[in-house]
Amino acid sequence: MLRAGIVGLPNVGKSTLFNAVVANAKAEAANFPFCTIEPNVGVVAVPDERLNVLAKISSSAQIIPARVEFVDIAGLVKGASQGEGLGNQFLSHIREVDAIVHVVRCFENDDIIHVAGSVDPARDIEIINIELGLSDLAQIERRIDRTRKLARTSKDAQFEVTVLEKLAAALNEGKSVRQVSLSEEETEIIKGLDLLTYKPIIYAANVSEDELATGNDFVEKVREIAATENAQVVIVSAQVEAELVELPEEDKADFLESLGVQEGGLKSLIRATYALLGLRTYFTCGPKETRAWTIHAGMSAPQAAGVIHTDFERGFIRAETVAYKDLVATGSMNAAKEKGLVRSEGKEYVVQEGDVLLFRFNV
Repeated sequence: MLRAGIVGLPNVGKSTLFNAVVANAKAEAANFPFCTIEPNVGVVAVPDERLNVLAKISSSAQIIPARVEFVDIAGLVKGASQGEGLGNQFLSHIREVDAIVHVVRCFENDDIIHVAGSVDPARDIEIINIELGLSDLAQIERRIDRTRKLARTSKDAQFEVTVLEKLAAALNEGKSVRQVSLSEEETEIIKGLDLLTYKPIIYAANVSEDELATGNDFVEKVREIAATENAQVVIVSAQVEAELVELPEEDKADFLESLGVQEGGLKSLIRATYALLGLRTYFTCGPKETRAWTIHAGMSAPQAAGVIHTDFERGFIRAETVAYKDLVATGSMNAAKEKGLVRSEGKEYVVQEGDVLLFRFNV
């Protein structure tokens, strides 16, 4: 399951956004710093309209969507890497996630106190990124000290020290590890370190309700910064998300349309996260259930089968495959077969976005 950590300064709307996207979560949202100490965790279904269509075609008794785990991590402050505001504890929580959603305040509101006294996205982003970078630098320097002893007799250790020193130099220049060009061998060296500034990041620009469709100058500043890191920006409104939770399902689309947008922040965040991490969705469907499965782009049919169960990958024979659009256009699996749209694919087949698969395997 994909795990995304929601981070940011105190009082930028993190917990409000978390409560909204994880509709039944119990995270406390309050107008004072550190109201969230232990991370709140919520598992949400990935919105995907294709599931309902496939379930109808297959007369499925159950629909099981893919799921994403959101972790609401307490607000970081300047000095977090040295323990300010329980920073070391909060930073350790970030190491455990696959991707970071950095919520940045992009709205003016005198009733909501900003921890720094004013709204300035560039300053806020810099504060968080510096703390993440300092934490990474401290971890890398400790690793270098340990590895240097081994480097006297080991070429692998010598290579590792070279890679770590390269990263330390970049961090000392104020760069993130994401901005450092690394070879496959170098990437393998740092994989187990769970470096904070190496994790994929999405900046969630939190705006007021009336600026959700258009954004504002604050959002443009966030976009400029994200472009330097190859990061993504999603415009969200924690205020709107909180209102959506209270509305009946049939009224949500009309409400969003009245604001000039087609979808809420949850769909935007998940879509951006999937794209950032290179994730794909395939489906299995039948009378019992229609289900979405998450895989990495480039996975072969046996690897995709292994996501369901390791026995499926080990005993893989073939996959009966049809594209979602072809199945919908013909209206049934039998009709798709009659038109030659259902293919039998072997071990080399690379699963595509939206494939509907039936695996054949030996136990």
